[in-house]
Amino acid sequence: QVQLVESGGGLVQAGGSLRLSCVASGSIFSINAMGWYRQAPGKQRELVARFISGGETIYVDSVKDRFTISRDSAKNTVALQMNSLKPEDTAVYYCNVDGRLQIGSSFSAWGQGTQVTVSS
Repeated sequence: QVQLVESGGGLVQAGGSLRLSCVASGSIFSINAMGWYRQAPGKQRELVARFISGGETIYVDSVKDRFTISRDSAKNTVALQMNSLKPEDTAVYYCNVDGRLQIGSSFSAWGQGTQVTVSS
């Protein structure tokens, strides 16, 4: 009932930039949190950046001062601007949205993932 479509991944050299975008659609009544996670080969999925209730943002320490999360609440979109990329940022990046459906139940949706590869 909720679909997330991600875009913006790709291959970039170290020091470069990429911007990821995610659009949520479906029977959404409200959104409580939106964010980005990533999973590198052989590693667990980890939080990268996230808007939480109250509009606060949280970032994993390794991306602070390099990545910026933003959102457009009217369009149910969340973006991740990634600057000064490093090879260790290479991973599949996933959008996640938590909220409430129009029928009243809660949901937690994930995007299909977008590959980010940073070459040295």
